[in-house]
Amino acid sequence: MEYVYAAMLLHSAEKEIDEDGVNAVLTAAGVDVDGARVKALVASLGSVDIGEAMATAVAAPVAASAAPAASGGGGGEAAAGEEAEAEEEAEDDAAGFEGLGSLFG
Repeated sequence: MEYVYAAMLLHSAEKEIDEDGVNAVLTAAGVDVDGARVKALVASLGSVDIGEAMATAVAAPVAASAAPAASGGGGGEAAAGEEAEAEEEAEDDAAGFEGLGSLFG
């Protein structure tokens, strides 16, 4: 996780996310740096808009928690339709994170 945190810190500081930057952040934090993991992280994030991914990740839990609250009312069919739509939107949102998923394994 600390590798991803290093990339997020660099993004937050509006610095370029490259191998040298990630290495510097991790070294400053006292982490024993694995060069192969740093290269994989930088390569994976090359095509990702981190700002958009973070905004989507923050918005996704709000949308997911809104669906069960909506189903608490009376109309079972309407609630089921809304729940199905929320699940489809969640699947679409998850597709944008496929490249990021490999970083956590």
